[in-house]
Amino acid sequence: MTTLERAAAAPSLRGPKRRSIASTRGWSALFLSPALIIIGVFTLIPTLMTVWISLHRWSMFTPITDMTWVGLDNYSGLFADATRVQALGNTALYVVLSIVITVPIALLIALLLFFPRLKGKGVVRVLLFATYVIPTIAIVIIWSNIYAPGYGPLSTMVAALGIDPPGWLSDPQWALVSLVIFNVWQMLGYYVILLIAGLTQISEDLYEAARIDGAGIVRQTWSITIPLLRPSLVFVILMTFINSIQVFDPIYLLTQGGPANSTNMVSFEIQRTAFQYGMAGESSALAVSLFLMIIAVGGVLGIVMKGRTR
Repeated sequence: MTTLERAAAAPSLRGPKRRSIASTRGWSALFLSPALIIIGVFTLIPTLMTVWISLHRWSMFTPITDMTWVGLDNYSGLFADATRVQALGNTALYVVLSIVITVPIALLIALLLFFPRLKGKGVVRVLLFATYVIPTIAIVIIWSNIYAPGYGPLSTMVAALGIDPPGWLSDPQWALVSLVIFNVWQMLGYYVILLIAGLTQISEDLYEAARIDGAGIVRQTWSITIPLLRPSLVFVILMTFINSIQVFDPIYLLTQGGPANSTNMVSFEIQRTAFQYGMAGESSALAVSLFLMIIAVGGVLGIVMKGRTR
């Protein structure tokens, strides 16, 4: 076949290939469409409706036709109420305590479980992850008995030390801390697994070279493990932040925001404002504000992670 003949035949070879790519994209769109429809119906549409309702004044105890446009009024007076200011402060404290306590403990456990000479690592990993997959209601029952005054194991141990045990869930000074401990225990295994996955991506050759240079375990951890594990650490911090700022189930099941609103947080205030007080507009404004806070912090952490990994 001459050069001219091959050139003439080339389009006929590209034609079927292009049709094949188009066909593949068509099938991909077809198979993705159910998932996209579900996401649109159950996520995108409710989100847009929440934003729309946040711009109106509407009581959930009245027909939706009674909705009145107020623009940004719901946002301007969002935290004018002392209860909401307290809820915002409780949320900030809960998030900070959860991150400060959970991330270092998860990192330490992940490093220990990644140690090659440690026996029984698989069993420990399963036990740790089990706390994450157990339904929250079951964990709440367990911890409500642990925190029970008088007969609870925690109160019994504290009393055995000669210390008068506090009301773990009934004392305003201890209720929020008790919820933080609950959250750490429930989510710790999940974060440990994430960090172990990050540790497996670090080349063993780096540790071998460090050992040849005389670096000990502490030096290897500080100079190799921590810097290379930073993307995983940032992701764990982000997940801890999202989980903590959205906390609802333990509050609803254990404290109902009490005592004296000491465990009332933004997520619980959203539910209470909507379903107890019927103020759908203000509740939606709170929800949108919470969503924007998550996006903002997630964006900052993403920028930090991107800058650190360059």
